[in-house]
Amino acid sequence: MNVLFIGAYGKVGQHFADLAKAHSEINEKALIRNPDQVAFFEERGIDTVLLDIATSSVDEIAKAAEGADAIIFSAGAGGKGLDKIFTVDLDGAVKAMEAAKRADVKRFVMVSTFRNDREELLKQNSLQSYTIAKYYADEWLRSHTDLDWTIVHPGGLTDDSATGKVKVGKRNEYGTISRADVAATLMAVLENDQTIGKEFEVINGDTAIDEAIEAL
Repeated sequence: MNVLFIGAYGKVGQHFADLAKAHSEINEKALIRNPDQVAFFEERGIDTVLLDIATSSVDEIAKAAEGADAIIFSAGAGGKGLDKIFTVDLDGAVKAMEAAKRADVKRFVMVSTFRNDREELLKQNSLQSYTIAKYYADEWLRSHTDLDWTIVHPGGLTDDSATGKVKVGKRNEYGTISRADVAATLMAVLENDQTIGKEFEVINGDTAIDEAIEAL
């Protein structure tokens, strides 16, 4: 399976790159915006394409996606201002979906925020704009595309070592999850077509990742 990973130099993406390097059936292409990041992927034998998701056109993203069987969207503005939140987390995501259609890529995996239902949209806090952007990106994926989508809602991200164990579901209690375990969850999602049309929250727990994903 050929996978275009958008936001590949994020911390989750870096863990995914290490998993892809060791995987016998997953071939990654990393979409990044900074040429200084190329060396990281070259060391792992992973091809890169340089694009800024915020300013690139749908056609440019579609060209990057040519030959891919799946797209993972894990790009994020990282709290760099309201304009970046909406041009990356919302518009960038929608452009990636439209690009998938043009490039004839059916499989699309979205890395979202932990919880972004309408109740969350009303909470006035520092994450409100981010939550709104993620909410509408997810809604566009569900309702305005015919892609084979999966939406993953990780809990609070940590840099702890991988545990290989998670808890998945909906309306989980709030919890944390290591970025390494999120990357392993994304890999398990790609390996299991049963996740198509599903969305779930994921935090560290007591169930092996493959087993938890299989039980969805």
